[in-house]
Formats: sequence, C-alpha cells, structure tokens
Amino acid sequence: MGLPQITAEGQVMNNIVIPTSFLPAAFFADDPTTVPADAPPVPVQFGVQYTGSAAINASQLLFDGSYFLGLKAAATYNQLSQKSLTQSKINTVEAVTKAYYGVLVAQERLTLLEYNVRRLDTLYQQTKLQFDNGFVEQIDVDRIEVQFNNLKVDQQRTTRLVELNRALLKFQMGYKPNEPIELTDKLIARNVENLQLENLDKFDYSRRVEYSLLQTQKELNLLDIRNNRVGYYPRLMAVGFFGYNRGSNEFDFFKRAWFNNAGIGLNLTIPIFDGLNKHYKTQQAKLAYQKTVNSSRQLENSIDLQIQQANINLANGLDALKTQRRNLELAEKVAQVSKIKYQQGVGSNIEVITAEADYKSAQTNYYSALYDAIIAKIDADKATGKLFTE
Repeated sequence: MGLPQITAEGQVMNNIVIPTSFLPAAFFADDPTTVPADAPPVPVQFGVQYTGSAAINASQLLFDGSYFLGLKAAATYNQLSQKSLTQSKINTVEAVTKAYYGVLVAQERLTLLEYNVRRLDTLYQQTKLQFDNGFVEQIDVDRIEVQFNNLKVDQQRTTRLVELNRALLKFQMGYKPNEPIELTDKLIARNVENLQLENLDKFDYSRRVEYSLLQTQKELNLLDIRNNRVGYYPRLMAVGFFGYNRGSNEFDFFKRAWFNNAGIGLNLTIPIFDGLNKHYKTQQAKLAYQKTVNSSRQLENSIDLQIQQANINLANGLDALKTQRRNLELAEKVAQVSKIKYQQGVGSNIEVITAEADYKSAQTNYYSALYDAIIAKIDADKATGKLFTE
C-alpha cells in the first residue's frame, strides 16, 4: 500500500431515459420580471443517449501512521514465522532422534540375542550328545531346549521390532515405506554411561524457542497498541487522474473526437470521532499484551520444572544404566561359570538354565535402561534448548 496505486477504468452508458432537471420559469421568458414568483419550474432533459468515459487514476500515500507501523509489524511477524518454523524443526529433530536411537538399541539387542542363540545352541548340542552317551537325563536336554526355543522366539520378536522401529524412523524422516535406509552409526553404550549433568543455575530462557516466540508476540502486541493510537493521526494522499469522455445521441464513439480531462490534488483525511472504536480496540490490545506477559512468566516456571525433571530423569537413567551394566556383567559371568561346572560334571542342569534365564533378563533390563537413558538425554537437551539450533 506504500507504493503508487494505479488503476484504469472505462465505461459506456446507454441512457435509456435521460434524467430530467428543473429550471426556473423565468429562465425561458423574454422578460423575467413578468414571470410570477410562484410560477412552477420548467422540466427539461439535459444529456444525450450514449455517453462514454475512459480514465487512468493514480494515488500515492504520503503519510499514514498505521502504514509505517505496519512495515515494522511485518518484519516482526516474519521473525515470528521463522521461530515457528524453528519450533517445528525442533519437534521433528526430537521425533527423528528418538526413532533413530530406537533402531540402534534394537539392533544392538538383536546382535546380542543372535550371539546367545549360537551359544545356547552349542550347549544344547553338547547336552544332547551327553544324553546319547548316557551321562545326562532326557529332562536335562528338554530344559535346555525350552530355554533355546524361548530365546529363538525372543530373537524373532526383536527382528520384527527392528523393522518396526526402522519403519517408524522412515515415517518421521518423510521416507516412503519401501525406500531403503541404512544406519551407519554404531551405538557406543559407554559414551551414554559417561554423560554428564549440566549446571543450569543461570539458565537463559531465550534458548527455548517457545519463550522467544512469546517475546516476539509481545512486540506484536505493543505494535498493535501503537497502531490503534496512530489511528487518530490524519492520512494524506496525492491523487491524480487523466481521461477522456464522449457523448452522442448515436452509438458512434469511434467516429468523432473524445474530450480529455485531467486533475491532480491532495486528499487529507482527519478522523474526528469514531464512536470510541479505536479506544476500545486499544484496551483490548493492552489486555492481549498483558496476557502474553503472564504467559511468559508461566512459561518460565514451566521451563524451570521441565529442566529439573529432565535432569532428575537423566540422573536416574544414568544410575540405572550403570547398575544394569554391572548386573549384565555379573549375569554373564555366572552363566559362563555355570556352564563350565555343568560340562565338568560338578554343576547341575538347573543351575545352567537359571543362569541363562537371569542372563537374558539382565540383557533385557540393560538395553531397556540404555534406551531410557538416551531418551532422558534427548529430553534434557530439548528442555535446555540444545537439541537443535540455527
């Protein structure tokens, strides 16, 4: 609206009934003094049947307080849109990251299960050979076979879980279901265990895009208040026109000359009274600003709570992960010793089965704790505004 506004218009009119005007009767008398004062006016028709006009109109805004505030508001609104885009990116990064690590954890668990299947299969074959030679009973073979079958079922479930997590990752990344995708990273559990908690005593709320969005919204609210106030200012425009017109009792617009006309001027509009419309709009804008201020304070409290909760969850996750790591190492050691004792004839088959079950349970608990710790770290990064930055 701050650039020149130019329009072209044209009109052709067929005056089916020529308008009637009224003139004083004295206008038609030879001696106007002889006409009575109460003589009725004489109706006459002025005009022609066909009229036409064509013109170009131009205007240029010279001063309007709302326009200049509008320019600033447009730039501020652009910032708001960019921050909204950043917020969408953060949510996308969070979803993709969690899905990505979900695949990595499931793959690591599947790799370990495949190793366990091979190891238990070897034990099963050895026990079966011992049974054939009469050293163990059938029940010993059956117990290990039950354990082996359960492990195979767990392996099949985990294989499908890897594919499901991979499908979820494709969905979060916008891939088609049939598009191939390969993860090149390897999950290093020790790196997760060595994560450190941050000191967040002096956290800068502006690192959170939600808080930054509210600050931009406050700027827009202030501009809205100012915009309603400058509505009382006058508005000045430069205007001009250039055109032609033509009239005739016959439709012969292209046979005779047209007559041109032109003009330039200034258009000044001064608001005087609008029924208190702008006054109440200003009050509404002030309330909207105060609402945004209150939302900012509430968000600050919410961010403090989120950070505290994320730090606690991360601390608990890391502690649980270290504990489950130790349990996994102990369970693996017990399983190995039980197997050796059984093979040497100084241990029982039940000890081996129990140790294998505990080892499997320790593996499940460890990878569950590993995934929980990774998710807690992602949540902590999001709470502190570190998950994604531009």
